[in-house]
Amino acid sequence: MAKNKLFTVKPLAKLMAEATGDEKGLKRTLGAWSLLALGIGAIIGAGLFVRTAAAAGGHAGSAVTISFIIAAVGCAFAGLCYAEFASMIPIAGSAYTYAYTTMGEIVAWIIGWALILEYALGAATVSIAWSEYLNNLLGGAIPYNLCHSPFEVAADGTHGLINLPALFIIVVLSLLLIKGTSESAIVNAIIVFIKVAIVLVFIAIGWGFINPLNHAPYMIPATQPSIDMGGGKFWDYSEFFHHGFGGVMQGAAIVFFAFIGFDAVSTAAQEAKNPKRDMPIGILGSLAVCTILYILFAHVLTGVAPFTDFIDPVKGKEASVSYAIQQYMHGYEWLGTAVTIAILAGFSSVMLVMLMGQSRVFFSMSHDGLLPKMLSDLHSKYRTPYKANIVLMIGVGIFGAFIPGSVAGDLTSVGTLFAFILVCLGVIILRYKSPEIPRAFKTPLVPLVPILGILVCGLMIASEPGQTLIMSFIWMVAGLAFYFLYSIKNSKLNNPHKNKD
Repeated sequence: MAKNKLFTVKPLAKLMAEATGDEKGLKRTLGAWSLLALGIGAIIGAGLFVRTAAAAGGHAGSAVTISFIIAAVGCAFAGLCYAEFASMIPIAGSAYTYAYTTMGEIVAWIIGWALILEYALGAATVSIAWSEYLNNLLGGAIPYNLCHSPFEVAADGTHGLINLPALFIIVVLSLLLIKGTSESAIVNAIIVFIKVAIVLVFIAIGWGFINPLNHAPYMIPATQPSIDMGGGKFWDYSEFFHHGFGGVMQGAAIVFFAFIGFDAVSTAAQEAKNPKRDMPIGILGSLAVCTILYILFAHVLTGVAPFTDFIDPVKGKEASVSYAIQQYMHGYEWLGTAVTIAILAGFSSVMLVMLMGQSRVFFSMSHDGLLPKMLSDLHSKYRTPYKANIVLMIGVGIFGAFIPGSVAGDLTSVGTLFAFILVCLGVIILRYKSPEIPRAFKTPLVPLVPILGILVCGLMIASEPGQTLIMSFIWMVAGLAFYFLYSIKNSKLNNPHKNKD
């Protein structure tokens, strides 16, 4: 196979022509506020409620606020690179499209395949968690066998049959996306308003319950006594990454994934009314808003309850905020239920944006001939990639209904971080190859900022468990097999005589 065929680069002129051909393409309906809401919708899920307690309890203490700042800076490196590309190349497809025009077809395929891990698998995993929280909110009213996969067994021996709530939410959101992008954006904005409002209420009320003693000392000291976790296990704070600045850095690695999702905004570039102005606002604005909310939330949570409470697996993780409210904010127990609603709302908007992002990546890859043509077919009335949405509804729905959420592991994070790395690298390459191209938004301090983004994301990937990395490698091998068996033979760029626009 000729090397130049694998690394064929899609000309920028061709991309720009596709971006302006709106008559038969995706409908441009999204303004700056809609894109900002999409970003916030994708970022704020349960990560805010779960990761904060996990990072504070075992590593950073009250200084988890500093961990959030460090993680936000790390994400900002990639976010700045995404903003440059999204404003310059207003095409659906996100990192896949950027890689195609800078590093060639094979790299674009790899990143497109990796994005499936982030978007499709991520949406499926979140649907399973959504089902669990819904049942908790309903007091366990849904029978075990109707909200668990066939591979799960209850303590009393009851076998799961199908996870109907997970399947239900995927079907509803997919049908909404088929109906239209603007309608989906409106629903997302309403969901974002609900969950942000509840977060702000917790911050406002919780501020009055902050005990200054819980913030002193701000970083966990090396002399902090060990915590009895039960079963003969103790949490030792003397280890380097369990106290002081080392703990803050480990905390940053934990909360880093609470920021992931802003990149999904770039998949909607072809549906933005004014992408040159609005895409940077959506990407960087959502990062900024979420960072501020995260820091305030962490400050209140660790002020209301001592960080040592969250090392307890019962009080920490999913139940951390509800525990803090019930234990220390007497008279506001209703807020615990509101937090559960906020988590459900967070999950819903995350799934909505992930499903939209994946359908747009499929649309772009199909439009280039690398995936079957039907995935780029647009609905005659709604002008949405409805067949891509239907395929996702079936595939993601089956995963959510019949596969345990634990199977996904951290695969979604690996796909995301890999995309970040290639986008950062792409900015450097395009600055060198095509410095004359107008850029509505320019990443500052190139190549320093992209290099720092590559380093941060590379370290995050390296910190993943070995099993996760092996599964990611297997996924990539499967993707390359598909590319060489199908995609390279049907690529419009490499086979112009077979495929004509």
